[in-house]
Amino acid sequence: MKKTLNLSPTSPARGSSARQCWKNLFRSVGLASLLAVAISGGDVVQAREMAITDSSFKCLNDMVKVRHFYVDNLLGNRKATIKVAQKGTGTYPPGSVVQLVPGEVMVKHPKGFSPATKDWEFFELDVSKDGSKIRKRGFADVVNRFGGNCFACHVKAKPAFDMVCEIDHGCDPIPITRRMLAALQKTDPRCTAPAALNEEDQHALKELDEVLKTMTLPAAPK
Repeated sequence: MKKTLNLSPTSPARGSSARQCWKNLFRSVGLASLLAVAISGGDVVQAREMAITDSSFKCLNDMVKVRHFYVDNLLGNRKATIKVAQKGTGTYPPGSVVQLVPGEVMVKHPKGFSPATKDWEFFELDVSKDGSKIRKRGFADVVNRFGGNCFACHVKAKPAFDMVCEIDHGCDPIPITRRMLAALQKTDPRCTAPAALNEEDQHALKELDEVLKTMTLPAAPK
């Protein structure tokens, strides 16, 4: 029996290939759409200290892989980010980037940026051989085509995990195997030397294609 991953929920995507399904999927929903919060003047100053642009994001192969996801740090403190990721518990330092697939990213801002989201900001990216383009960033306004809100999943992560979803973190599971995930990660078009897809990868992407056609997400909290 295949094990499934407790990952961020994703919306169904349809297309002629698993790769196209992936592209549509991660354009339609952010990794973790969360409730917007009021930000005080002091917190706005903190937020401005960390400018995030299209060029902030890179090929997955240029990040550091920890278990089944990738991490980096936009403020140069990669070592501290890796330490938390490898430990599996604790609070990620400001500048931390956590990325599961090419088209979705979560970035940690300085303390106080967004208390309700534990200072995480969430991004949808359009990715191509030319690089990354931020398609959407934010919190409560990132909702998938079926009305699902990723907050309904990530808010369930136990406090020790800093709102990052992995197996047994408390997040809602979705039926994506690690084999499917590994194949998706190889399709990052930003990489100058992307990994070749072997027969097992191709099979996993076809399986993912079928899963995405029937997947449904939890509704956004009211």
